[in-house]
Amino acid sequence: MSVLQTTKSFAKLCGYNMRIIFAGKFIWFLLVGLVLFFFLMYTAAARGTSLSHGMVYSQLIIPGLLLVFYPSCFGIQNDADHRILELLFGIPNYMYKVWLFRLVMIYVEVYLILVVYAFLARILLFPVEPFSMAGQLMLPVTLFGNLAFLYSTLIRNGNAAAVMSVLTVILAMILGSIPLVENKMWDVTINPYEEPENINAAIWSLTLLKNRIIMAVAAIIFLMSGLLGLQNRGKFLG
Repeated sequence: MSVLQTTKSFAKLCGYNMRIIFAGKFIWFLLVGLVLFFFLMYTAAARGTSLSHGMVYSQLIIPGLLLVFYPSCFGIQNDADHRILELLFGIPNYMYKVWLFRLVMIYVEVYLILVVYAFLARILLFPVEPFSMAGQLMLPVTLFGNLAFLYSTLIRNGNAAAVMSVLTVILAMILGSIPLVENKMWDVTINPYEEPENINAAIWSLTLLKNRIIMAVAAIIFLMSGLLGLQNRGKFLG
């Protein structure tokens, strides 16, 4: 098979899986995310919020979570609705060959969309570096995306998994509002571009590094737990 044929086959595979994941509603989520982003930018400008990297980061994280929650929460349910779960479970190592591939596609796509959003913010708000900004955003997006996927394997209902995911984000934001630097290491909603006042730069850098490591480890744990949960075939097909 030639490189061109392989590329076409891979593109068709990606397109098919994305149609299943988003159930043909991807364009609507893209538009809603864009509208939400513009609304948040307008609100920040109307309030007279000072323009900075931190402000742009805070405006982008919510659209990023919106884009990742639907495919993570409803993916398995969409498989069941399309009556392909039985077929997928017939594939050896289904959890690795199918859903790991899908999650990678989801995060790559969300990253590219966030790059576009950051580029728009660069034009309309503040001169940020789009690829770097999107990269910083992908850590919490991946963390909560993997957690939403774990919820979907435990609850097996897209709506309930979405509710649990939203409640978890709200709880994380409440816990992150505690104004203690020591707690920032565990704050999954931390803004890496907003250094607290009266804090030594070296201490802040170390706290931020520990925070990113903790989030990365937690994201891996959530992912592996969700994939392992897919081994219980009877739970999904019964």
